[in-house]
Amino acid sequence: MKKDSALYLHIPFCEHKCIYCDFYSIITSDNIVPFLNAIQKEVAYYSNIYSEGRRFSSIFFGGGTPSLLEPKQIQIIIQSLKNNFDVDSDAEITLETNPGTVDVKKLKELNQIGIHRLSIGIQSFHEDDLKFLTRIHNSKTAIETTYNAAEAGFGNINIDLIFNLPGQTKERWLQNLEQAVKLPVTHISAYSLILERGTILNKMVLDGKVKIRDEDYDAELYELTIDFLVQHGFAQYEVSNFAKPGYECRHNNAYWHYHDYLSFGPSAHSFADDKRWWNFSSLKKYIFEIEKNHQAKANIEEISKEQKFDEYVMLALRSSGIKIAELKFFFGDKWLKEKNDYIKILADENYLTFDSEKVKLTKRGYAVCDEILAKIL
Repeated sequence: MKKDSALYLHIPFCEHKCIYCDFYSIITSDNIVPFLNAIQKEVAYYSNIYSEGRRFSSIFFGGGTPSLLEPKQIQIIIQSLKNNFDVDSDAEITLETNPGTVDVKKLKELNQIGIHRLSIGIQSFHEDDLKFLTRIHNSKTAIETTYNAAEAGFGNINIDLIFNLPGQTKERWLQNLEQAVKLPVTHISAYSLILERGTILNKMVLDGKVKIRDEDYDAELYELTIDFLVQHGFAQYEVSNFAKPGYECRHNNAYWHYHDYLSFGPSAHSFADDKRWWNFSSLKKYIFEIEKNHQAKANIEEISKEQKFDEYVMLALRSSGIKIAELKFFFGDKWLKEKNDYIKILADENYLTFDSEKVKLTKRGYAVCDEILAKIL
């Protein structure tokens, strides 16, 4: 039986660097052709190592802003992946896009080349929030892009939203959610604003120019999010992700269920056969290394048995829960016995549910997931 795995492409090109973003991106369209050539060489290199015994059920184009590429350029990458790996005929293929970077014509072309799922980075429907986040679009464009995607044939659309922005009241956040569920979307990713080291936003907070509300308020917004989206037909299947039945993101589930994944492009991270490696975070360095060595690893680490266990538990609790039989099969039952009393306490306090088949966080548990993980591991 072949091992189920996933494929990821990091497309670094962007029109603008937002103040909160810490992903590798560059504000230029230079070197697109050398980049396309390099990524095909990298794909071919890794297919010689990891293609046998694997099947790939998802492909995800992230960035950056992948929709800045022309559909024919994206098609070249998809074809390269299919030529080199055993990609399922019904594989989920996702493309991230930003409002304003695609029109109906381009969306139709993307759908025709095999993009099945669109992920639109909206973040907020309030103009002042978008201005603060330095997004290049406005609310009207965000709404139009979503409807245009549906018109172009996309039946599987995700939108990203951010809560706990400076000055964001519960009423304003609720307005975002109300607008979101009116749109033709099947999936909503709702993230708390995270301060990442090295971002402009983090420096603004350190300098006292911006204030972020405390963790208690963040938790209140988060629980409001869960209640609202569940009431409107979106089931929570991971800490920050909600989907209508049957529309859970297959690619993200590969990460959360601890499957292997191969990633290509500058700064891309891969995980396979108990090893994790990542590429150089520079497009020019990436292209140079591919030309020279057919791969662009900046570093690699072996995953120890203890680290693998911790990561497995962390990812399982963040998503659909720890499957008891699977945990025992891979790691034995020592940990369960040691943590049994604490798990029962968490269950009694409604932080999780626990039976012979699964340990799963409740809505209350999701809100303090990191705190629980710190104590349970």
